[in-house]
Amino acid sequence: MQKIIAEIATASGLDLDKSEKAIGIMLGLIKAQGHGVKVDELFLKLPGADALALKHGGGLMGQMAGGMMGGPLVAITKLQAAGVNTEQAKIAGAMFLDYAKKTAGENLVRQAAANIPGVSGYL
Repeated sequence: MQKIIAEIATASGLDLDKSEKAIGIMLGLIKAQGHGVKVDELFLKLPGADALALKHGGGLMGQMAGGMMGGPLVAITKLQAAGVNTEQAKIAGAMFLDYAKKTAGENLVRQAAANIPGVSGYL
């Protein structure tokens, strides 16, 4: 996981800490709103994903329970609060999805995240 975090930091201009936070927030969104069983399978294939989701996206779980579209909006707010701008978030998200697809398989990534509003366009 540290390798992709470093690659994202380089490509996006984020420092390592912000890059890690961005990925953790995104993983928190997937954990909170993704297809439960498929998310569990996905996280097993992405060592460190669960820990990052809990460390940086843990607060998303309760905040997202109320509404489907609220999840991505909460995640965007958390990203902005962490100092990650929209362009950096797009770069981080695209690179991490590519990494996840290569590591865990495209079908599993699609199945885990397909029902999250705003994410399906990137799958």
